[in-house]
Amino acid sequence: MKEIIIKLTELIIPWLLSHGIKILFITIGTYILNRFLKHTIEKIVRTAVVSDKYLSKEAEEKREDTLIRIFTWSSRIIILFITTLMILQEFGIPIGPILAGAGIIGIAVGFGGQYFIKDIISGFFFILENQYRVGDVVNFDGTGGLVEDISLRMTTLRDLDGTVYHIPHGEIKKVANLSKDFARINLNIGIAYAANLDHVIKIVNKVGDELSQDPQWKEFIIKPPQFLRVDDFADSSIVIKILGETQPLKQWEVTGELRKRIKIAFDNEGIEIPFPQRVVHQIK
Repeated sequence: MKEIIIKLTELIIPWLLSHGIKILFITIGTYILNRFLKHTIEKIVRTAVVSDKYLSKEAEEKREDTLIRIFTWSSRIIILFITTLMILQEFGIPIGPILAGAGIIGIAVGFGGQYFIKDIISGFFFILENQYRVGDVVNFDGTGGLVEDISLRMTTLRDLDGTVYHIPHGEIKKVANLSKDFARINLNIGIAYAANLDHVIKIVNKVGDELSQDPQWKEFIIKPPQFLRVDDFADSSIVIKILGETQPLKQWEVTGELRKRIKIAFDNEGIEIPFPQRVVHQIK
């Protein structure tokens, strides 16, 4: 028994003094490198990402944190793979067959997980390009709602009915952002053909100016809603278009208040908002 212990000691101690120390240094080096890369990636992302003046500080930090998480996670995977190969080599395990096997597995995973990889890559560019962010109202090929969460693989939307949609990034072909930088009031109103058009324009612009100066609403309005043009000669009315700009996500509230004020002003001025009428001719 004593001889066995002596032989094991003679074998283990030299191995520990050579390969064991190397493994220890590899492990410590890996830990230090991970910490260094995490700090460096965070610093680079915080510096490189262009600030958006319309983006809140919290939303900006969330976007940066997502990018940092992606780069850090990717670097750790690469470092862990290289470290594992180096340690296996110290144990005398040939890494050539392992690399060949990893290549075959990678090809198999590539075929089976191509949609997953597509989602990841698309999500990375969505986040990097800041096409939309948490809190925006967007429309993806007919599916719209408020962005509640953005992960690397999918975006979560909630529509006005409260329905939640989980949409993989690889399936998103077209993004319509309804709340990026600013939103627009785009309102069409029909007035009677008998109305004085110049007077109507004057009333509409006055209502828009008053709304933009109202202490309750002025912080939401970038450009006061004003008459733009005669948009159409409809069957029972002249359709005018009113345009203005608001803070993101405030267009619906402001447009609702604008409708109410225009209706009150038209009633006071005797301006009619006609409804469709049908004239029936009776044949005798």
